[in-house]
Amino acid sequence: MIFVLRPSRLSSRLAFSFLLLIFAASVTHNALAAGRVCDPAKFGAKADGVSKDTKAIQAAIDDCAAHGGGTVTLNKGTYVSGPIVLKDNITLDVATGSTLLGSPDHSDYPQITEFRNPGTQSLVSAKNAHNLTITGGGVIDGNGESWWALVRAGKTTGVMGGANVFRPRLVVFDHCRHILIEKVTVQNSPSWQIVPYYSDDIIIRNMKVLATLPSPNTDAIDPFSSSNIVIDHVYADVGDDNIAIKSGAINSPGPDAPSRNITITDCTFDHGHGLSIGSEIAGGAQNIHAERIHFKGTDQGIRIKANRDRGADVSNISFKDIDMDGVKTDILISEYYPRVLPPDPNPAQPITRLTPFFHDILIENVKAINSGTDGVIIGLPESPVKGVVLKNVDLSGAKGMTISDAEVTGENVTVKADTGKGMDILPSARVTIK
Repeated sequence: MIFVLRPSRLSSRLAFSFLLLIFAASVTHNALAAGRVCDPAKFGAKADGVSKDTKAIQAAIDDCAAHGGGTVTLNKGTYVSGPIVLKDNITLDVATGSTLLGSPDHSDYPQITEFRNPGTQSLVSAKNAHNLTITGGGVIDGNGESWWALVRAGKTTGVMGGANVFRPRLVVFDHCRHILIEKVTVQNSPSWQIVPYYSDDIIIRNMKVLATLPSPNTDAIDPFSSSNIVIDHVYADVGDDNIAIKSGAINSPGPDAPSRNITITDCTFDHGHGLSIGSEIAGGAQNIHAERIHFKGTDQGIRIKANRDRGADVSNISFKDIDMDGVKTDILISEYYPRVLPPDPNPAQPITRLTPFFHDILIENVKAINSGTDGVIIGLPESPVKGVVLKNVDLSGAKGMTISDAEVTGENVTVKADTGKGMDILPSARVTIK
């Protein structure tokens, strides 16, 4: 079944000036770090894959920091390490042929308060720091298999949004500014892999984020209440969200800052749970734009998700020039996550500070083949999804698309289903079909 939809005039708020965020030109990531090189080998690092080099690497970082900044270079070899902490004006150069490998000893990871919750210190972190670079062509490996085994055995406790807070994340920037990550492979985190938290001015480009499957909660990149971010030419093959933009925990008492001004371009996602906004989005998210994204074999493609216990304003969002092959659900916009579809009966509930409100969402030039489900666009009766525009969208799956409590317009939209309706438009939906 084929539907052709013609959009109403798009809100001026969606007349997006598609931020390429040229702030990158003004970032001084390497300005202070260029002069001094600090070699962990001089502080006793062996890089033999057996000895623990934590103290030597941290001593090199501290030596550079004491002189105003510099480059800490991990030359060829495998550096087994517990948590290390980056400081102002530090470049961590993980050179080609080198691996920073997380210690297999869980006791090396201290228990800390992280993201307002109990947690475990990540392998690489920085707090209240600026001008930070991770580069070099090598690998940062979280050595997460032993942690994943605990999850499979049901021996871990403490959950925040599905990610166990007692498993360390891999790379965390907490209240940091001016961050560059490029030309490295980040892989096999015990939990979320790269997390900017309340951070600003971030470039993540020309790199890979990987996790051996199955690997629970190994999100590739999770900006959390962070802004002014470029994610470009990233290949992600992981066990959870390829990207998940967040801004507040479930049942957050607040206050929560939004995630804003994020562009995602020229990325490829093999396996994983897709490009997500939410579900923990209590601070909101605005001005998120994704272009030229390739999905193959992911559970979802485009995904915006929340619920009455974790939502806020999510607006001025665009996805353009997207192709999908073998994705289980192409487009998932739901204010009922993790349920996705509404219950029956479904009475409206009072608006609260955590009620999600999704609006002004453009999905343009999207083609999907071999899908499981074309998708859902599902709002709450007290807070419908508004201003969704589908333009040049071609979806073909085993099942069609369901729309409920939503306003949708568009043009040149093809929705095919092997069984059932191409579009199942429930009475609470307003869909312009011409």
